[in-house]
Amino acid sequence: MPAHEEYSDLDKIRIQFTLFSAFYSPLISTMSGGFLKAEGLDPEWSISPPGVSALAALKDGSAHVVQSALSQGFTSLDKGETPEAVHFAQVNEMDGFFLTARKADSGFSWKKLEGAELVTFRGGQPQAMFKYACHKAGIDCSKIKLITPGGPAEIDKAFRAGQGQYVHQQGPFPQQLQADGVGHIVAQVGKQIGLCGFSSLAATREWLGTEMAKAFMRAYRKTRVYMSKKPAAEIARAEKPYFPDIDENVLADCIATYQRLGCWTPHVEITREAYERTLDVFEYNGLVKRRYRYEQVCAVPPATD
Repeated sequence: MPAHEEYSDLDKIRIQFTLFSAFYSPLISTMSGGFLKAEGLDPEWSISPPGVSALAALKDGSAHVVQSALSQGFTSLDKGETPEAVHFAQVNEMDGFFLTARKADSGFSWKKLEGAELVTFRGGQPQAMFKYACHKAGIDCSKIKLITPGGPAEIDKAFRAGQGQYVHQQGPFPQQLQADGVGHIVAQVGKQIGLCGFSSLAATREWLGTEMAKAFMRAYRKTRVYMSKKPAAEIARAEKPYFPDIDENVLADCIATYQRLGCWTPHVEITREAYERTLDVFEYNGLVKRRYRYEQVCAVPPATD
């Protein structure tokens, strides 16, 4: 369906993820917790192909809502373009990556990364956030020997094959490494950075004015409360079909960790404070030309009353 057409069928809602992991449970649980179906929406989900922005799916009409990041808006603005999509709700208000070592280290400090080999991402937001965290921790990131084999699966495979002394991953990969006796989680990147607009939901301004958008938002608001109040084991049990290769107990451990971290606050709005911190990160990395106004990237969520 072309993006400019009116959405008359409220039964099928198409959702696309940029990355698919337990970190994005607030969006996954709209499906696994039955919140979308309770609003009359039948979800169909996909993951954007490697190297392709999920925003492309909004442009060609193959998705209504995508899990994205505020930096997508910065990229368009840096090119002198008005973003075709806007970010209207938060998914995570903190970085959700972990540092895992080969051996348990209760006395771990970030200084130990200097001179060590770290399996990690080649670039993008994960690397930008990691470098900012190193800055906040007072260490020289240039002294870390980075190994960058590819995406999440390739990173996990490389560490399991013996590469690196440390690995930088989103959950539930680190929890599964720990359960398998391959590694031990020693730090969380989010604790170094604090509140930020790490990941968000994006859509076209036109779609945000539809009845489907209102129905989605009702479901998403209920899901945010569910994520903060329900036991991790219950959430994991419902989500398990989406993670066939992850042990349910490992998934529950991962979800509980994110609940404690505080990245899944009940409110849905992208706050100005979180937006500004994200700008800080990208400005530090030299990845944004200027500090763009909140309204150039973000929009208020659809009304649900």
